[in-house]
Amino acid sequence: MVNTVQLDTILEKMEASPAPDGLQTAIVDLRDLFGVRHMVYHWVDSAGDQYGCGTYSDAWRDRYVEQNYLRIDPVIHGCYQRFHPVDWKRLDWSGKAARAFQAESVAFGLGNQGFSVPIRGPNGQFALFTVNDACDDAAWDRFIEDHSRDMILIAHYFNRKALDVEPGRQPEPAQPLSPREIDAMTMLALGYSRAQVANSLAISEHTLRVYIESARFKLGALNTTHAVARAMSRGLIVV
Repeated sequence: MVNTVQLDTILEKMEASPAPDGLQTAIVDLRDLFGVRHMVYHWVDSAGDQYGCGTYSDAWRDRYVEQNYLRIDPVIHGCYQRFHPVDWKRLDWSGKAARAFQAESVAFGLGNQGFSVPIRGPNGQFALFTVNDACDDAAWDRFIEDHSRDMILIAHYFNRKALDVEPGRQPEPAQPLSPREIDAMTMLALGYSRAQVANSLAISEHTLRVYIESARFKLGALNTTHAVARAMSRGLIVV
């Protein structure tokens, strides 16, 4: 069993820290306290940028951002559609891209098991708290049974502190997209080409461009990729 005095001490120190570094120190201490391979707090902010803290290697974090794995990560996609904690085994890993992503993550030191807590904050904010380890299903099920309440509590402590120390990242109220703009953004997020989107929606590519530019303007995005990331981070589209 986890020492509750140690747990409370770690969380109290994090609460008292005025800087973002306190989040990183706390998550490393909690990883060690619970004896798992990794813990991560991951916030996709209103600009589509990714912010957080955790124990994944720098190499994996860089690889994830470089390859824009936000597009295909089954954990991100699965948790966007849920409000309750998610065991990674319950997610859809059947696609070729998802399987390749999973194999690569293991090669970079992640474990085969995961448990993520979706967090929804003010103005459509979306974040995740994840615990990850390498073990068989039975051992992982016991861990979740014993510690799921702790993970939920810790997730909300981290999100509250992140909102306090990074106020500039708090999302602005989202301007609604039209149904056609949502359709276009969703298909682009799924990897469709513009020609494929136009064909699926039975419109010309010129008309599609109007929808995309309108959505981009509403989202305050620099380009189409930025617009898709903002729409996802604000919960305006779900893929």
